[in-house]
Amino acid sequence: MIDRRRFVKDAILAGAVAAAGCGRTRSTESAVPAISSIGSFEFEELTMANLQARIVSGEHTARSVTEGYLRRIGELDKQGPALRSIIEINPDVLRIADALDAERRSRGSRGPLHGIPVLLKDNVGTADSMTTTAGSLALEGSIPASDSFVAARLRAAGAILLGKANMSEWANFRSTQSTSGWSARGGLCRNPYVLDRNPCGSSSGSAVATSANLCTVSIGTETDGSIVCPANANGLVGIKPSVGLVSGAGIIPLAHSQDVAGPLTRSVMDGAILLGVLAGVNYEASLDGNGLRGARIGVARNLFGFDSDVDKLMEAAIDSMRQNGAEIVDPVNIRTIDLFRNSELEVLKYEFKADLNSYLQSLGPSAPVKSLREVIDFNERNRDREMPFFGQELFLQSEAKGPLTSGEYLAALRASQRLSREQGIDLVMNTNRLDAICAPTGGPAWISDFAHGDHVDGGSAAPAAVAGYPNITVPAGFIQDLPIGISFFGRSRSEATLLRIAYAFEQATKHRRPPRFLPTSS
Repeated sequence: MIDRRRFVKDAILAGAVAAAGCGRTRSTESAVPAISSIGSFEFEELTMANLQARIVSGEHTARSVTEGYLRRIGELDKQGPALRSIIEINPDVLRIADALDAERRSRGSRGPLHGIPVLLKDNVGTADSMTTTAGSLALEGSIPASDSFVAARLRAAGAILLGKANMSEWANFRSTQSTSGWSARGGLCRNPYVLDRNPCGSSSGSAVATSANLCTVSIGTETDGSIVCPANANGLVGIKPSVGLVSGAGIIPLAHSQDVAGPLTRSVMDGAILLGVLAGVNYEASLDGNGLRGARIGVARNLFGFDSDVDKLMEAAIDSMRQNGAEIVDPVNIRTIDLFRNSELEVLKYEFKADLNSYLQSLGPSAPVKSLREVIDFNERNRDREMPFFGQELFLQSEAKGPLTSGEYLAALRASQRLSREQGIDLVMNTNRLDAICAPTGGPAWISDFAHGDHVDGGSAAPAAVAGYPNITVPAGFIQDLPIGISFFGRSRSEATLLRIAYAFEQATKHRRPPRFLPTSS
């Protein structure tokens, strides 16, 4: 017998799954929809601890929380502002929620993620009913034989894998004139603060969904800026860990020397808990509301100056840190930044070809495509769907590269790491006895523009990205209706120190506020 009440609730999921598979046409990609009033949401801005408290009290269950997010997705992602942040809903999500509720009743909670809906970027592999495609039609239907390390850790912690988030296709490494937030499978993702603005990439859908309260927390990945930039543009905390702290096994790669998965959350506390689950470290214990007191923080002045309004927000942030007991060392400059940009790109081209070929071959004989060359050919055969707005210049340049034993690659890798580490971040940190370096994460989100691609004016992601060192961004204010973040980065494996500083800054300033889904900026 079917419980009619449950049958009706299950229809919510069916509608969300169907909507997630809807196609989009070129004419509607960038058109901003008319917005009717958006209703209140009972879980808006709630943290993992808030939700756990409601579940423990009996007010909610993992199932009712999941149903709430599914309704929110139906109202905002596929209708209303049409955020397009989610490519695919997990069709088993309510069954999983029921099983976790039953386990809680019989055996207790696994921990802070038990029954919490988490969204994964579409390059994070899951061996379930969802596909893993990096947003590309070339991998449509691809399901790996086993979970990625990240997915496995989340499942073990009791998280509900809600779905796969839209992303800049192939982690934004296909074209030199790409538009961030677009994929052939998901269409163009919209910034929830101002809908004609770009969400930044490549973890665009993860950031948009988290900011718009379509999930509790989400997972992104970064090679250079792909966690911290969307966090900046969407008013979030973004944590880019040290490379190697969280295994990248089972994630569709860009470049192994820089790739890493990390949290996108609405609070530093949730970010610390989520990172702790992935890394097996209790980062929550590092958080201290007085964590700025005595911290030596350097101001990387040569990463300022690209936007005068951003600079004003940063000065206010620096003043706040000083008032809360931080020792500000100003200026400190990473003088090697311009020197490692060219070598970084060479490294990425070589590693992308080698790493992607290895990943595709690991999928076995059922893989839709088995090499970068086959992906390039697929795109050519499907130009109307895969390349309606921009091409695949970076794919072609990568395909032309040789093996990872090439002298050119090895020299570029050595140069990138030397210039960003011992002659870059480490030199500045040691010379000035710093706990962290701060800089603006980026500028306000630009208007999405298929004709010219992205309009990135400046930012501070590159030093930590190329070095493979940690970087945490926290909301630092607004320019008109658009959020701006401040980044704290430092030595390898200094996540605990950076989280302490970021948490204290967040608690002292509390700049996060939810988006209003404005059609355009005032």
